[in-house]
Amino acid sequence: MSDALRQTVLRQFATVPVPATGTAVLSPIDGLMLIRAAAPGGIEHAIARPLACLVLQGRKQVTTGARTLAFGAGDSLLISADMPTSSQITGAPYLSLVIDLDFALIAELVEDMRSADAGDPTAVADRESALATAVCVEPTDAETADAALRLLHLLDRPQSIPVLRAALMRELHYWLLAGRHGAAIRRIGAPDSQAHRVARAVALLRQDYGRPLPVERLAAIAGMSPSSFHAHFRAITSLSPLQFQKQLRLIEARRLMIAQGIPASRAAFAVGYESVPQFTREYRRLFGLPPGRDADSMRQSMRSSVAA
Repeated sequence: MSDALRQTVLRQFATVPVPATGTAVLSPIDGLMLIRAAAPGGIEHAIARPLACLVLQGRKQVTTGARTLAFGAGDSLLISADMPTSSQITGAPYLSLVIDLDFALIAELVEDMRSADAGDPTAVADRESALATAVCVEPTDAETADAALRLLHLLDRPQSIPVLRAALMRELHYWLLAGRHGAAIRRIGAPDSQAHRVARAVALLRQDYGRPLPVERLAAIAGMSPSSFHAHFRAITSLSPLQFQKQLRLIEARRLMIAQGIPASRAAFAVGYESVPQFTREYRRLFGLPPGRDADSMRQSMRSSVAA
């Protein structure tokens, strides 16, 4: 991993306070996030979007389903589908760069790369034979790190971002596709792939998580029968559609309680629950504490970080 990339990201945090516990996040360019933590942190729950995370310093672990992956500086984590994750920074100081994967751009590049490989009958077959998993860790390819560095250099000349961002983001996606993660990313770029079709239903779940969404409606959006949709949804996200929606609701309720200080009962109704006891049971099952105690604990931790 290029030390120049690490130094460039550190420079962006030069005027940003990093809490003693927790993380600081910058989003200087659309589709790109920079993350820094001064110390190891607690477990964070999320429904991750498709992304590539280039770790520049420190260590982290991510759990999804029954799999836990540990990775550190010089590694790249790929998440190629919307899925629930539990993550924890285990080695600090921690520094990473996160790229949101663009479905439309991937589909376009896959087609261009297929045409370019037409004269080499083994090229596509060799890449497609690689094992593609929804979450995987590989060493960061030098070409990917170099493209990320040149994208970050736009920050030194902000007027260049609207002109050059698209081209450099396209190049960054190309090197991800051409590198070790290519087979897994290629699955989400095919418009008729199961992952791409399930993603259409996931987009609606993210948008309308607080409303009842019958599986028949989600299946229709994905262009599948209800039984086929349910099976593919679970295979890709590790959850049923109902479980997926439930986690979206609980994660948003937690954010509301911590960020806005609203009580658990209001948070429950705000995200679509009709029963506070049911909300409390399911919240404790996911986060390990009842809603009120968990929110109080998180706010106290944040106040301690500021005081430090």
